[in-house]
Amino acid sequence: MFTGIIEEIGKVTSISTDKITINCSKILSDSKIGDSIAVNGVCLTITKMSNNSFTADISPETLKVTALSELKNGSSVNLERALTLSSRLGGHIVSGHIDTIGKISKISKLKDFYELTIDFDKSFGKYVVKKGSITINGISLTVAECGEDFVTIAVIPHTYENTILKELAISSIVNIEFDILSKYVEKFLSTSDNNSNITVNFLAENGFI
Repeated sequence: MFTGIIEEIGKVTSISTDKITINCSKILSDSKIGDSIAVNGVCLTITKMSNNSFTADISPETLKVTALSELKNGSSVNLERALTLSSRLGGHIVSGHIDTIGKISKISKLKDFYELTIDFDKSFGKYVVKKGSITINGISLTVAECGEDFVTIAVIPHTYENTILKELAISSIVNIEFDILSKYVEKFLSTSDNNSNITVNFLAENGFI
Protein backbone atom coordinates (compact mmCIF):
# COMPACT_ATOMS: atom_id res chain seq x y z
CA MET A 1 0.00 0.00 0.00
CA PHE A 2 1.03 3.60 -0.67
CA THR A 3 -0.20 7.11 0.17
CA GLY A 4 0.21 8.94 -3.13
CA ILE A 5 2.76 11.36 -1.65
CA ILE A 6 5.73 11.34 -4.01
CA GLU A 7 9.12 11.07 -2.30
CA GLU A 8 11.47 11.47 -5.22
CA ILE A 9 11.71 11.83 -8.99
CA GLY A 10 13.84 9.12 -10.56
CA LYS A 11 15.31 8.70 -14.04
CA VAL A 12 14.88 5.62 -16.20
CA THR A 13 18.32 4.37 -17.25
CA SER A 14 17.14 1.18 -18.94
CA ILE A 15 13.80 -0.31 -19.92
CA SER A 16 12.88 -3.42 -21.89
CA THR A 17 9.82 -5.60 -22.30
CA ASP A 18 10.42 -7.23 -18.93
CA LYS A 19 12.70 -5.03 -16.80
CA ILE A 20 13.18 -1.42 -15.79
CA THR A 21 16.17 0.21 -14.07
CA ILE A 22 15.77 3.58 -12.39
CA ASN A 23 18.40 5.94 -11.02
CA CYS A 24 17.46 7.48 -7.67
CA SER A 25 18.83 8.13 -4.19
CA LYS A 26 16.39 8.97 -1.39
CA ILE A 27 14.12 5.93 -1.59
CA LEU A 28 17.05 3.50 -1.51
CA SER A 29 18.21 4.60 1.94
CA ASP A 30 16.26 1.88 3.76
CA SER A 31 15.11 -0.31 0.87
CA LYS A 32 16.07 -3.87 0.14
CA ILE A 33 15.50 -6.52 -2.52
CA GLY A 34 11.89 -7.65 -2.39
CA ASP A 35 10.51 -4.27 -1.30
CA SER A 36 7.69 -2.60 -3.21
CA ILE A 37 8.19 0.73 -4.96
CA ALA A 38 5.46 2.68 -6.74
CA VAL A 39 6.76 3.85 -10.13
CA ASN A 40 4.32 6.39 -11.57
CA GLY A 41 1.76 4.69 -9.37
CA VAL A 42 2.57 1.15 -10.49
CA CYS A 43 3.58 -1.21 -7.68
CA LEU A 44 6.85 -2.92 -8.67
CA THR A 45 9.20 -5.16 -6.70
CA ILE A 46 12.91 -4.45 -6.36
CA THR A 47 14.87 -7.39 -7.78
CA LYS A 48 18.30 -5.77 -7.89
CA MET A 49 19.78 -2.60 -6.41
CA SER A 50 22.94 -0.57 -6.03
CA ASN A 51 23.80 2.64 -4.18
CA ASN A 52 22.02 4.80 -6.74
CA SER A 53 19.62 2.61 -8.73
CA PHE A 54 17.22 -0.30 -8.60
CA THR A 55 15.85 -2.79 -11.09
CA ALA A 56 12.34 -4.27 -11.15
CA ASP A 57 10.62 -6.83 -13.34
CA ILE A 58 7.70 -5.75 -15.54
CA SER A 59 5.09 -8.32 -16.53
CA PRO A 60 3.47 -8.29 -19.99
CA GLU A 61 0.13 -7.49 -18.32
CA THR A 62 1.62 -4.46 -16.57
CA LEU A 63 2.97 -3.10 -19.84
CA LYS A 64 -0.41 -3.73 -21.46
CA VAL A 65 -2.61 -1.91 -18.94
CA THR A 66 -0.35 0.91 -17.71
CA ALA A 67 1.55 3.84 -19.18
CA LEU A 68 4.92 2.27 -18.37
CA SER A 69 5.05 1.30 -22.05
CA GLU A 70 5.39 5.04 -22.80
CA LEU A 71 8.66 5.30 -20.86
CA LYS A 72 12.10 5.37 -22.45
CA ASN A 73 15.67 5.90 -21.34
CA GLY A 74 15.89 9.29 -19.64
CA SER A 75 12.19 9.48 -18.70
CA SER A 76 11.39 10.95 -15.29
CA VAL A 77 9.19 8.91 -12.95
CA ASN A 78 7.45 9.51 -9.63
CA LEU A 79 8.69 7.22 -6.86
CA GLU A 80 7.23 6.26 -3.49
CA ARG A 81 8.14 3.57 -0.99
CA ALA A 82 5.44 1.35 0.47
CA LEU A 83 3.48 2.61 3.46
CA THR A 84 4.65 1.52 6.92
CA LEU A 85 2.62 1.37 10.13
CA SER A 86 4.50 4.40 11.43
CA SER A 87 3.94 6.50 8.29
CA ARG A 88 1.66 9.51 8.15
CA LEU A 89 -1.20 9.04 5.71
CA GLY A 90 -0.81 12.39 4.00
CA GLY A 91 -2.65 11.41 0.83
CA HIS A 92 -5.10 8.51 0.70
CA ILE A 93 -4.93 4.72 0.50
CA VAL A 94 -3.31 3.78 -2.82
CA SER A 95 -2.86 0.13 -3.83
CA GLY A 96 -0.45 0.59 -6.72
CA HIS A 97 -2.76 -1.39 -9.01
CA ILE A 98 -3.64 0.77 -12.01
CA ASP A 99 -7.27 0.77 -13.12
CA THR A 100 -6.83 2.40 -16.50
CA ILE A 101 -4.81 4.94 -18.44
CA GLY A 102 -5.93 8.43 -19.37
CA LYS A 103 -4.89 11.19 -21.73
CA ILE A 104 -4.32 14.81 -20.73
CA SER A 105 -6.66 17.03 -22.75
CA LYS A 106 -6.14 20.40 -21.05
CA ILE A 107 -3.57 22.15 -18.86
CA SER A 108 -4.37 25.55 -17.35
CA LYS A 109 -2.41 27.85 -15.03
CA LEU A 110 -4.63 29.76 -12.62
CA LYS A 111 -2.46 32.26 -10.75
CA ASP A 112 -0.15 29.96 -8.74
CA PHE A 113 -2.30 26.85 -9.21
CA TYR A 114 -2.65 24.49 -12.13
CA GLU A 115 -5.62 22.55 -13.48
CA LEU A 116 -5.24 19.38 -15.51
CA THR A 117 -8.10 17.66 -17.33
CA ILE A 118 -7.67 13.99 -18.07
CA ASP A 119 -9.92 11.93 -20.35
CA PHE A 120 -10.54 8.22 -19.80
CA ASP A 121 -12.97 5.46 -20.79
CA LYS A 122 -16.46 6.37 -19.60
CA SER A 123 -16.93 2.95 -17.98
CA PHE A 124 -14.79 4.27 -15.09
CA GLY A 125 -16.75 7.47 -14.51
CA LYS A 126 -18.77 5.90 -11.70
CA TYR A 127 -15.66 5.77 -9.50
CA VAL A 128 -15.05 9.54 -9.50
CA VAL A 129 -16.78 12.11 -7.28
CA LYS A 130 -16.19 15.84 -6.94
CA LYS A 131 -13.86 16.62 -4.01
CA GLY A 132 -12.96 12.93 -3.83
CA SER A 133 -9.50 11.40 -4.23
CA ILE A 134 -7.84 10.05 -7.35
CA THR A 135 -4.30 8.91 -8.11
CA ILE A 136 -2.59 10.19 -11.26
CA ASN A 137 0.87 8.75 -11.99
CA GLY A 138 1.11 7.79 -8.33
CA ILE A 139 0.12 11.24 -7.00
CA SER A 140 -2.77 11.58 -4.57
CA LEU A 141 -4.93 14.42 -5.93
CA THR A 142 -8.33 15.97 -5.26
CA VAL A 143 -11.06 15.98 -7.91
CA ALA A 144 -12.12 19.53 -8.82
CA GLU A 145 -14.62 18.60 -11.54
CA CYS A 146 -15.63 15.35 -13.17
CA GLY A 147 -17.87 13.78 -15.79
CA GLU A 148 -18.48 10.28 -17.03
CA ASP A 149 -15.29 10.31 -19.13
CA PHE A 150 -13.05 13.00 -17.66
CA VAL A 151 -11.66 14.42 -14.44
CA THR A 152 -10.19 17.84 -13.71
CA ILE A 153 -7.71 18.10 -10.87
CA ALA A 154 -6.44 21.19 -9.09
CA VAL A 155 -2.71 21.05 -8.36
CA ILE A 156 -0.85 23.21 -5.86
CA PRO A 157 2.53 24.65 -6.95
CA HIS A 158 4.54 22.36 -4.61
CA THR A 159 3.02 19.21 -6.08
CA TYR A 160 3.37 20.49 -9.63
CA GLU A 161 7.05 21.37 -9.24
CA ASN A 162 8.08 18.32 -7.20
CA THR A 163 6.53 15.61 -9.38
CA ILE A 164 6.62 14.80 -13.07
CA LEU A 165 3.37 16.72 -13.62
CA LYS A 166 5.48 19.68 -14.74
CA GLU A 167 6.86 17.57 -17.60
CA LEU A 168 3.50 16.45 -18.95
CA ALA A 169 1.84 17.99 -22.00
CA ILE A 170 -1.41 17.75 -23.94
CA SER A 171 -1.93 14.12 -25.08
CA SER A 172 0.47 12.73 -22.45
CA ILE A 173 -0.66 9.29 -21.23
CA VAL A 174 -0.98 8.83 -17.46
CA ASN A 175 -1.75 6.02 -15.03
CA ILE A 176 -5.02 6.30 -13.12
CA GLU A 177 -6.03 4.52 -9.93
CA PHE A 178 -9.46 5.34 -8.57
CA ASP A 179 -10.24 5.52 -4.86
CA ILE A 180 -10.47 1.97 -3.51
CA LEU A 181 -13.37 2.98 -1.23
CA SER A 182 -15.62 3.49 -4.24
CA LYS A 183 -14.86 -0.03 -5.43
CA TYR A 184 -15.74 -1.53 -2.07
CA VAL A 185 -19.04 0.36 -2.05
CA GLU A 186 -19.79 -0.94 -5.55
CA LYS A 187 -18.99 -4.50 -4.44
CA PHE A 188 -21.20 -4.30 -1.35
CA LEU A 189 -24.13 -2.91 -3.32
CA SER A 190 -23.83 -5.52 -6.07
CA THR A 191 -23.88 -8.61 -3.85
CA SER A 192 -27.03 -10.72 -3.95
CA ASP A 193 -27.24 -10.90 -0.14
CA ASN A 194 -27.26 -7.13 0.38
CA ASN A 195 -30.10 -6.76 2.91
CA SER A 196 -29.23 -3.29 4.17
CA ASN A 197 -31.22 -0.13 3.49
CA ILE A 198 -28.26 1.44 1.71
CA THR A 199 -28.97 1.83 -2.00
CA VAL A 200 -27.45 3.79 -4.85
CA ASN A 201 -30.32 6.31 -4.51
CA PHE A 202 -29.62 6.66 -0.78
CA LEU A 203 -25.92 7.38 -1.43
CA ALA A 204 -26.77 9.92 -4.16
CA GLU A 205 -29.36 11.72 -2.01
CA ASN A 206 -26.88 12.08 0.83
CA GLY A 207 -23.99 13.30 -1.29
CA PHE A 208 -21.83 10.17 -1.27
CA ILE A 209 -21.92 9.72 -5.05
